[in-house]
Amino acid sequence: MIKIVFLGTGGGFPSKERNTSSILLNRDGEMILFDCGEGTQQQMMRAKTGMMKLHSIFLSHFHGDHILGLPGLLQTLAFLGQTDEIAVYGPSGLDEIMDAFSRLGMHKLKFPLKVKELSPGDIVSYDGYTVKAVRADHDRPALGFVLEENKRPGRFNKDRAVELGVLPGPNFSKLHNGQSITLPNGNVITSGMVVGPMRPGIKIAYSGDTRVSDIFFYEAQEADVVIHEATFTEDMKENADEWAHSTAKGVARLAKKYGVRKLILTHISQRFSDDVAPVLEEAKTEFDNTVIAEDLMEVDVKNRDE
Repeated sequence: MIKIVFLGTGGGFPSKERNTSSILLNRDGEMILFDCGEGTQQQMMRAKTGMMKLHSIFLSHFHGDHILGLPGLLQTLAFLGQTDEIAVYGPSGLDEIMDAFSRLGMHKLKFPLKVKELSPGDIVSYDGYTVKAVRADHDRPALGFVLEENKRPGRFNKDRAVELGVLPGPNFSKLHNGQSITLPNGNVITSGMVVGPMRPGIKIAYSGDTRVSDIFFYEAQEADVVIHEATFTEDMKENADEWAHSTAKGVARLAKKYGVRKLILTHISQRFSDDVAPVLEEAKTEFDNTVIAEDLMEVDVKNRDE
């Protein structure tokens, strides 16, 4: 299971209701952060997520509402005694941004800091999953990200194994793990005879800031969850195009087209601070399984066959 914690769901600047962009993914205690708007570490405290298991931070682009919390978060980790490496990933220009943060006072960290620029198509591998950088269509170098777990073994057909003469015990495990066994009568039982096809792991995609983009959704297709910005509604489509953002309707249309299972809209404009219903209603005309993210909202994402 992967827990998504929405630390900041607003766009542009903080409001009373919404902090700026930051989304935490917790996979079996390992924590990854997508974007880091101002005050992210305080939101982590409010959400009681902890911080010391954080190992990677992915920045989608370098607008202030997505990165200004990074120096404070890293300084807080240093004060708390962090010693393990923290990796920071982002598009072209990340090295320059991190140098600027360092000159502004982000220094004397007590842990190794890895900084790596990514291009669309680059993949960062972890134990059991990957994070792929994908192209976003914004007004400056920008990325979206797709986290995808490794495929899981297919279902083990115990009844079929017994029919073939396999006794319960270690041989069940061998077959489920892809090995073949030889029975006392000389018959060879292969894994494929008793194990179904490989099953997908969890897939979660995050857009960052972007115009509505088939390129992003092609990479996100059939994701369990897509977290996508929806700064505008369709009546402001010209503004969305000009400012390189998305409309709720456009995003939802592509979520349906590319077989997404659940769509969560974020980066909500202050113009909707009193009422987000227009955003949600517009999206639902195209894709019903849509929700609006709220600060400190938590979503558990399980394997689809659980």
